[in-house]
Amino acid sequence: MPGTPSTPPLPGDFAVVRMDGHVGRLIRIGQWLNGDGFADYEHAYLHVGDGLLVEAQPGGAELRPLSTYADHRPLWSTGRFDLTDRQRSDIVAAARGHLGTPYSYLDYLALAVHRFHLPFSPLLKSYVADSRHMICSQLVDQCYLDAGVHLFRDGRWPGYVTPADLAGLLRS
Repeated sequence: MPGTPSTPPLPGDFAVVRMDGHVGRLIRIGQWLNGDGFADYEHAYLHVGDGLLVEAQPGGAELRPLSTYADHRPLWSTGRFDLTDRQRSDIVAAARGHLGTPYSYLDYLALAVHRFHLPFSPLLKSYVADSRHMICSQLVDQCYLDAGVHLFRDGRWPGYVTPADLAGLLRS
């Protein structure tokens, strides 16, 4: 099955999936406005072991069964990054530590404002950072960063990471 790793995902691996329905369409449009084109991936989550994942949701980051997205043909990071056992453990601890972290659609506005270099971009970035809420792709990038792993070589702030950006890493 495309996108399925040949080996099972390990704790600390992340996946991106396509989301159907109205929310998926809105995220695809947002990613297009952000310069990602009409990407096929609108959601990201982290595997934390024991058949569980951590993901950002409108009600806050939550722990769910890994099987939740099995039908979505996830594209996994498995085997793409050379992570130590300590890094994997730290990523999982960071993900669990972010459980309950609020979600905000304002983060998508911050992405668009940043993309178009609007003058109030620093103010919006500051607000998003201070409010400590995260969208799914930001949560993934932040957990890796919390473990000392930089997914992006351009030094971007995790608040500017989209699911399409994560998918781009996995496809390169």
